Amino acid sequence: MTERRPVLLAWSGGKDAAWTLHALRQRDDVEVVGLLTTVTEDYDRVSMQGIRRTVLHAQARAAGLPLIEAMIPARCVNDDYERAMADALAEAARRWPRLRTVAFGDLFLEDIRAYRVQNLAKIGWEVLTPLFGADTTTLAREMIDGGLRAHLCCVDTQQLDARFGGRAFDEALLRDLPADIDPCGENGEFHTCVSAGPMFNAPLALVQGDTELRDDRFAFTDYVLSA
Repeated sequence: MTERRPVLLAWSGGKDAAWTLHALRQRDDVEVVGLLTTVTEDYDRVSMQGIRRTVLHAQARAAGLPLIEAMIPARCVNDDYERAMADALAEAARRWPRLRTVAFGDLFLEDIRAYRVQNLAKIGWEVLTPLFGADTTTLAREMIDGGLRAHLCCVDTQQLDARFGGRAFDEALLRDLPADIDPCGENGEFHTCVSAGPMFNAPLALVQGDTELRDDRFAFTDYVLSA
């Protein structure tokens, strides 16, 4: 048998990353060996999603995978991000010497994907995007029907009403989203926090906290592990 290619998965804690893990585990040519997450050190939370680090670590345990964290400052510029990623990938390469591929949950934003490919190629890494090009309406329902459970943890209020913050990612949400909002939030309209699904060995017991507006734009809903 051909040895499977090791893959590191960029893990945001949201539905797209989680479903990418599920999709990759259905394949016999790759093996996800670990998760890679960008963490904003000032807030001790996952960048963009705003998920607490304690929840992030619980997700990694539920996925049964080791976690590598790339630490970035709150006011992060491209150089900061690229340096943090390079350091994290160097750590991963030391741990898994054959590893030179990072998977992302990108869906259709070609410019973002091209940036990842170009940026990582400079340091000798390849990019894998198994969900890229999927119809997001179909994909959203596939996730829900497949048992993925997630809630909105960040809403861009310049694109979507803040009242959607904290809602479950389910059929009711898909029905209520305005017609110009992507069902998977691929344009940054919203981000999610995953608590259960076929990629986890057990669901997470999360308690929803307050929703607060940051930077006069982003409505973040907090989640903590149940005591």
